Amino acid sequence: MPLIEILGQGGVMMIPLALMALLALILIALYTLTIRRAAVVTNRFMNAADGMLRKKDFMGLLSYSHRRSEMVARLTSRTLQFVTENPGATTTEVRDVAETEGSRQASILAQRINWLGDIGAIAPMLGLLGTVIGMIKSFMLISQGSVGNLPMLLANGVSEALVTTASGLVIGITAMVFHSFFKGRVNRLLSEFEAASTHLINLLISQAKAPRPPIQAAPQPANAPGLVSGEMYGPQDVVMPQE
Repeated sequence: MPLIEILGQGGVMMIPLALMALLALILIALYTLTIRRAAVVTNRFMNAADGMLRKKDFMGLLSYSHRRSEMVARLTSRTLQFVTENPGATTTEVRDVAETEGSRQASILAQRINWLGDIGAIAPMLGLLGTVIGMIKSFMLISQGSVGNLPMLLANGVSEALVTTASGLVIGITAMVFHSFFKGRVNRLLSEFEAASTHLINLLISQAKAPRPPIQAAPQPANAPGLVSGEMYGPQDVVMPQE
């Protein structure tokens, strides 16, 4: 018997199960394309950000971060915006802003895969509901039919019950397997995101608080007025300015 005919015996509950299967396939394809390292942190951005921070080019990095789509770029942009708008902010305040934005970005990424987990939990329950409906229909038909038709009536009801159960389990197991796979990928990417953001924030704080190098006076020529080549003045030779 063709698969389409088998699925057709599942009754009305096959409609929501088919929709959930389609949604699961769309989510799996979407997560495969979007949950990857390039969406979280890239070597290109890290190298550029590291160089700009060491040069104290904060405005340049802020502009560059606005043009990038990585999660670490959004965190850097938010933190730099706070630093530039609040020059007197303390180190603790800067870290708090960075941690808040980092938690928000991490939560967005982690919550995306929850849809797949929900499908994995709901699909078997829909299959079980289809099983119950099929058994109820079987007993109702038995109560209304003749004894001669009893085997056929039971077969139809049990067939509907088993098809919906099997369909729900297949959809649920597939969704849970991919949910576990993407969860592992998300955890790995979040670890890289945390390491990259910690490096940039620490570098930003150290560069923002570091004093600028002192301006060195230009050396005077050897025969400048007040100096005698080859001689050094002692303390008694220093001429004090008149008040």
